[in-house]
Amino acid sequence: MTAFELAQVNIALPREPLDTPLLADFVAQLAPVNARADAAPGFRWRLQTDAGDASDVNGFGDDRLVVNLSVWESLEALREFVYRDPEHLAVMRRRREWFERIDVFMVLWWVPGGHHPGVAEAEERLERLRALGSTPEAFTFRQAFPPPDAAAAETVGSFADLCPA
Repeated sequence: MTAFELAQVNIALPREPLDTPLLADFVAQLAPVNARADAAPGFRWRLQTDAGDASDVNGFGDDRLVVNLSVWESLEALREFVYRDPEHLAVMRRRREWFERIDVFMVLWWVPGGHHPGVAEAEERLERLRALGSTPEAFTFRQAFPPPDAAAAETVGSFADLCPA
């Protein structure tokens, strides 16, 4: 385990409920794409229910939103999966068919190795990005930041001190 790992959340607002014909192709891809992510180099963890995905996890003030929350070994590992996995790319190419446009829908942030962030933490990071733009505490692929200095982590007492919301 490394001192810091990369957490990411992205949210999507479906054009219709997940059980409608419009979203059938998307829903059919959830399990295969999640399985590919789980097996991808650098993957650490993802939020999921007993159903194997997080499609029924609520958060961000809207019960209709689909939440994808995961942790990766590094920015490079996540980037490789997001932009190079063919099945994931196929789903991303069709996102406008299935989902409404959201201006800020994704945020990245560093977490101590082994930490599994919850929806509330992800909400705080997305709000920070919306309010302040990219900072070391909440950023995007386009304007990413390196992990905090590992030496600094040894002198900090708590997660809250290390990664302020």
